[in-house]
Amino acid sequence: MLLLLPAATKAATELDEEIETLSAEVAGHSASVFALEQKLLHPANTRLAVFLTLQSRDALDLDSVELFVNGQPVASHLYTERERASLERGGIQQLFTGNLKNGEHELKTVITARSANDDFVRRESVHRFQKRPGTLRLQMSLEARAPDYEPRVSFVEWK
Repeated sequence: MLLLLPAATKAATELDEEIETLSAEVAGHSASVFALEQKLLHPANTRLAVFLTLQSRDALDLDSVELFVNGQPVASHLYTERERASLERGGIQQLFTGNLKNGEHELKTVITARSANDDFVRRESVHRFQKRPGTLRLQMSLEARAPDYEPRVSFVEWK
């Protein structure tokens, strides 16, 4: 019986090493499959990304943002105090990432917020743009200035 113990220990060690090698191979294959999946689901030449920033950080208490591409809803977000504070400190929020064929498109946003003079406002804004091959990044900026504190939305294409 004592003669069989070293052989069993050696076999167990070899099995552990084989399991470790197989686990590493599976992890490598998993990473490859994920990369391929991302390439197929979100090809770089059709990608659209929309980001939100606040220009006038103390004049607008953002409540929610809805985003539509070509009339279809693609994003909706209700803000918490923490998220508002982050945007007010200069943060940038990625609202949407998706795929879009090349050509003319329309982006519509609906903003609800409380202005500095405590008026609750809801504003729609439409931005027409041309999607070309490659990733298109749009920055949507919100601002509200005295004396009316009406929210205004502007769009900038990132290069």
